[in-house]
Amino acid sequence: MDAKRGDWVIVHNTVLNPSQRAPQVPEDTKLHPLEMWVKGFIDEDANIGDLVKIKTITGRDIKGNLIEVNPYYTHDYGKCIPELLQIGISAREILFGGELND
Repeated sequence: MDAKRGDWVIVHNTVLNPSQRAPQVPEDTKLHPLEMWVKGFIDEDANIGDLVKIKTITGRDIKGNLIEVNPYYTHDYGKCIPELLQIGISAREILFGGELND
């Protein structure tokens, strides 16, 4: 088993297929399904890909396909840009007169 009862997991579910999308949705958006990913505590043991039921932190019961156990954020703000560091130093000197006014 990939997930045991009570594990923190993320599930995926297709809310609307492209044919079910509202008519006022932009054309490029209508081509794709409306999907949701929800985190919560799994109700019973399961494997990745299984249809499972979870309970969210707010108490909602949600069904979806098990995607991951113990999910975490993996995004960042990118690599350091040295030019931006220099802009901050220059701005401080212009606005506050340099180190003497720190």
